Amino acid sequence: MTELTTEPPTEPLLSVRDLVKRFPVRGGTVDAVSAVSFTIDRGQTLGLVGESGCGKSTTGRAVLRLPPPDAGEVRFDGRDLATLDRAALRATRGRLQMIFQDPRSALNPRRRVRDIVGEGLAIAGLPKDEIATRVDAALTEVGLDPAQVGNRRPAEFSGGQCQRIAIARAMIVGPDLLVCDEPVASLDVSVQAQVLNLLEDMKAGHGLAMLFISHDLAVVHNVSDRIAVMYLGRIVETGDAASVFGSPAHPYTRALLAAVPDPEAPPAGPALTGEVPSPMNPPSGCRFRTRCPLAEPVCAQRTPALREVGADHAAACHFA
Repeated sequence: MTELTTEPPTEPLLSVRDLVKRFPVRGGTVDAVSAVSFTIDRGQTLGLVGESGCGKSTTGRAVLRLPPPDAGEVRFDGRDLATLDRAALRATRGRLQMIFQDPRSALNPRRRVRDIVGEGLAIAGLPKDEIATRVDAALTEVGLDPAQVGNRRPAEFSGGQCQRIAIARAMIVGPDLLVCDEPVASLDVSVQAQVLNLLEDMKAGHGLAMLFISHDLAVVHNVSDRIAVMYLGRIVETGDAASVFGSPAHPYTRALLAAVPDPEAPPAGPALTGEVPSPMNPPSGCRFRTRCPLAEPVCAQRTPALREVGADHAAACHFA
């Protein structure tokens, strides 16, 4: 008898193509996210990095349809989320979870920790005794004692403890993809490492894929397998972490790295000057050209497309 073998899935767990998210403003609309594309494989972490206001968080929320994008395609495990009916989308939501920047505002201040963590299971209709068992296990896994924290409310905990509760709430439903929106930005430096280590443990123990959103390059470098650099609503460079940090191809990426203080390393390039242009009136052509030391007339005339500059490394620059 011929032995049957099961081939591992080759399609990315998450595939985002030409994502667009607009918001109404007086006199028209503004594109917060413009034609963003990326993929995340199973068990992989993609770090999405850029200055504040570049559209990182909006991208993460649009992927989860919070709210849904205005154009583009988001495929999760081979299925286009936009084509799922309400029941199918609800059944899929447990596999895609989000951790927010401010853990205090992300937790209902009036509910007990036990109820907050188990809410997803309660919505799914699981028996109360099973929910209680799984809540205890989830809190223990994130380093909290269920007996001590279960009946208390979020206001009684520190920011780091609240973020652990938020992680337990996300993990209890068994997600395959975790969107982390600046998960350590509001925490003390001493607590940041603990939360990052916890996320790494969750990734290794559960085979998680993560979209890790941050403006902190040092954090992104430590946790990411691949990097996507975003500027004013568009991805300008993407590749594996070693290539992007070791050989940055886009002048914006080089400027971001130059801004990171490292007394043992020479600057990666000239520091950023000027302010980010308004997304309501972005520059023509390359959106970075108004701050770029390499800008030429062609940069105002043509929008550079992402093109390969190395193995698994692409940049949207005419001179990359």
